[in-house]
Amino acid sequence: MTISDKLLADILRHYQPSHFPALHTQMTAWRQSRPLAGKSVLDATPVFRNTLCKYLALLAGGAQLSVYAHPDIPCDQEVRDSLHNYGIRLATASDLTQRYDVVCDCAGALAQVPNNYGVVELTRSGVYHYQYAPYPVFLVDAGKIKVIETGLGTGDGFFRAMAALGYGDLRGKNIVIFGCGKVGRGIALYALNADAKVIVVDDFQRAQPLPGTKAIDMHDRAAIDHAMANAFCTVSTTGVKHALANSFDQREVCASATLLVNMGVVDEYGPGIPAERVLNRKAPINFILPEPTQLKYIDPTMALDNAGVIELLQHRLQPGINIPSSQLEDKILAVVRKHGVINDDLALLDNAIPQSAC
Repeated sequence: MTISDKLLADILRHYQPSHFPALHTQMTAWRQSRPLAGKSVLDATPVFRNTLCKYLALLAGGAQLSVYAHPDIPCDQEVRDSLHNYGIRLATASDLTQRYDVVCDCAGALAQVPNNYGVVELTRSGVYHYQYAPYPVFLVDAGKIKVIETGLGTGDGFFRAMAALGYGDLRGKNIVIFGCGKVGRGIALYALNADAKVIVVDDFQRAQPLPGTKAIDMHDRAAIDHAMANAFCTVSTTGVKHALANSFDQREVCASATLLVNMGVVDEYGPGIPAERVLNRKAPINFILPEPTQLKYIDPTMALDNAGVIELLQHRLQPGINIPSSQLEDKILAVVRKHGVINDDLALLDNAIPQSAC
């Protein structure tokens, strides 16, 4: 049994191929074509059990794979410590000075690592690190596939985490969501399905309200204070550091029974709200779970991230930020629709998260 076979066998103890159809198809094809043979790849995707499926395809393609678990990015330490069992090298900070053929980055954590062909960046928060890059950068977050993860997957993760903490029944309760982008709309969609009363705060000169929710303008302080006074839970999804610092009376909110949740990778509440007052101490609440985003929702994103490696190696991209082509994304989505288990969920996306919200 090869190392890849061992990894696949271990993955199949936890998942069925229908939960990672895009990566399973990628693995099967790349095992034959070996498009990454002899190429060094450094990957900073957050390390959880479902990330092993991403590594599986890269290894099947022949990549010399190293993984970097950034200390500020949550990970499953048990999975991280098991990587050597599959021939995957765990890179240390001292390894980041060496040159890799391709870097698969997350939030710009590896922006200073030298590369031969370019970078695949997973998140929009990493863009400012690479906007003037003299080499090609394949931005996964700019594609429509990322909406599956950040909308449906994060919304689902939010409610699984709330249920794990004993707050699973949201019927009739007021949920105030700051931000009406992909993450905010995904959480709002799941909240509506749970029969919650959903209030969304944003600049609706630019954002599009979600049907079924109450929209409050982000500059209407009186309306926000009223909504906060009656909220069971407040969720921040703006992606902007300290975005809520001046949005409401923080002293009153601290003294209230309202549950506070931060879904961004940065502290959106600001220093006026102490970490212990926010569930999971201001870290995204879904990261309390063994699987923050279910594999079935993140599989297309990780497959697109891997596909970006091929795009770079084949010199198809120009220096600077590159958006995934519709042809590439449609090819991955066709596999997901044919062999996956999320077709019913995908049908919700057009109404919940229009292209203007992406």
